[in-house]
Amino acid sequence: MKKREIIEFEVDKMEFGGTSCTKMGKRDIHMKGGITGQKVKASVKKVNSKKAEVKLMEVLEKSPLETVEPCKHFGQCGGCTILSLPYEKQLELKKQQVLELFESHDIKDFEFLGIEGSPSNKLYRNKMEFTFGDEIKAGPLTVGMHKKGKYLDIVTVDGCMLIDKDFIKILTSTESFFREEGLPYYRGNNHLGYLRHLVIRKGIKTNEMMVMVVTSSQEDYDMTKYKDMLLGLDLEADLVSVIHCINDNLADAVKCDELKVIYGRDHIYEELLGLRFKISPFSFFQTNTLGAERLYSIARDFVGDYNDKVLYDLYSGTGTIGQILSEKARKVYGIEIVEEAVVAANENAKLNGLTHCEFIAGDVAKTVNSLKERPDIIIVDPPRPGIHKDAVRDIARFGTDEIIYISCNPKTLVVDLQGFESYGYKVEKVKCMDMFPNTPHVETVCLLSRKDK
Repeated sequence: MKKREIIEFEVDKMEFGGTSCTKMGKRDIHMKGGITGQKVKASVKKVNSKKAEVKLMEVLEKSPLETVEPCKHFGQCGGCTILSLPYEKQLELKKQQVLELFESHDIKDFEFLGIEGSPSNKLYRNKMEFTFGDEIKAGPLTVGMHKKGKYLDIVTVDGCMLIDKDFIKILTSTESFFREEGLPYYRGNNHLGYLRHLVIRKGIKTNEMMVMVVTSSQEDYDMTKYKDMLLGLDLEADLVSVIHCINDNLADAVKCDELKVIYGRDHIYEELLGLRFKISPFSFFQTNTLGAERLYSIARDFVGDYNDKVLYDLYSGTGTIGQILSEKARKVYGIEIVEEAVVAANENAKLNGLTHCEFIAGDVAKTVNSLKERPDIIIVDPPRPGIHKDAVRDIARFGTDEIIYISCNPKTLVVDLQGFESYGYKVEKVKCMDMFPNTPHVETVCLLSRKDK
């Protein structure tokens, strides 16, 4: 086997995060993508005597497991890589992958409560970020998702099964509108052009919708006409916010140098478990509202009796989990490094009349030791990279009887759990919650208890 060689094989084992590993002779073949039983063609990127990294080029034959008719973009869009599998099979795969990670890191003797499916496995997303571009070089303007494995090609995902009709209508209407206007899209290779991203958010419980178009500052264009077009659409949702964001940052990410509200307000509202949350254009909020209610209910069940106790909500984001758990607590402290999220968290606490919740801006590893009261229970919900080892040490040093760990990445979760175990904690309960149906991702909730409590 040589670099750049084209090989064909049948995919063996799927691993967490959307990769696969297949044995060929004495080599392990690692590939991004692939479903067990598929026959594929791939090109060799790296190779040695024990393993090879390959890039999927083409699915030659479907897997016997693929019994669901996917959307028309399946295989092009890089989003729903397991959409062709029955939902029960998806849940079984994710459960097994998480358990294998726990086993490989020697985390054992805990109560595993299985995996809970999302209340809806289609049309569940409350936020989408689309990119302006073209599908073929010098082709007409498109708005949609990057094609799988392609940096420049954009496919208009008007058949996406994760978003409702309002999202599709705004997507296709925006594409048609700006085609007629003849405005150039922004090219990441030379940083020239105007149209960059389209962001749509919707309150599933409140039915409020926000549309934000992101551009560079390279054109002097009045967005009033675009706003009028959006207001003329026959939407089921209530369009309460239309925003123009100017972004000259070179990175291919939605950032903001200047924000202009061209209709309505700069936020929408959403509700979770009886509480109301204000969501700004850049607020973090779980993309599956109904799934988030189940996720936080699992965490609440794991906490158990927390009457008149002090809770730390670390990596608190906009404060959702802390506020949901604040009902019986004497005091909730939240720490979050993103200042805008902290402002939103405190606003939301005020909105919900929660005077005993306090959210603080800072790095958890540096800030956690400065809080006034010691915690009785700690809840951690870190980003995908997990918890810094210094923060694991500092969190463990509080010596709370219980820690609730909510993770969106079981690969970093198991490393952090090993860290907590080295400081005297034991994993007691684990339950998975599928927040991201048809994708390879899953949330995991763990209850840790101090061994000498």
